[in-house]
Amino acid sequence: MLNALQVVTIVSVGVMVGVEFSVAFVINRILDALPGDSGQLGRAHGGRMLGAVMPVWYLSSLVLVGVRAVAGWHQRGTGLVLTAAALLLLSVLLSVLLLVPINNRGKTWTPENRPADWQQQMNRWDRFHYVRVAVLIAAFAFLAAALT
Repeated sequence: MLNALQVVTIVSVGVMVGVEFSVAFVINRILDALPGDSGQLGRAHGGRMLGAVMPVWYLSSLVLVGVRAVAGWHQRGTGLVLTAAALLLLSVLLSVLLLVPINNRGKTWTPENRPADWQQQMNRWDRFHYVRVAVLIAAFAFLAAALT
């Protein structure tokens, strides 16, 4: 049973990290290169779509890592699992405190109602997101080291 939990945990966290990496280094770069208002509209749509899915994914991944830490308390690598859990918790806090407020504004913007500084706000979101991605990659690395 512990093996199945470990597989589900590492796949859930790994795919989540991949999605966030893709948003940072692929999707947003593509959207930024689109002509006219297309990029801003794409970011707003992405903010609505991922803004609905990612909180559940972040929290369920954190819970899975926590359950694995408890279930495998006396197993090798538990310290690494706890480190991964702490980093995932940090990513949740970064999200709630820094990224979600910007995303909640940006997902409602259209070319007609967006503020004059919308690009600066998106650039700020991107910078915070890069930090979050780095934290997530570190969490995944600790988790992978612990579970392999």
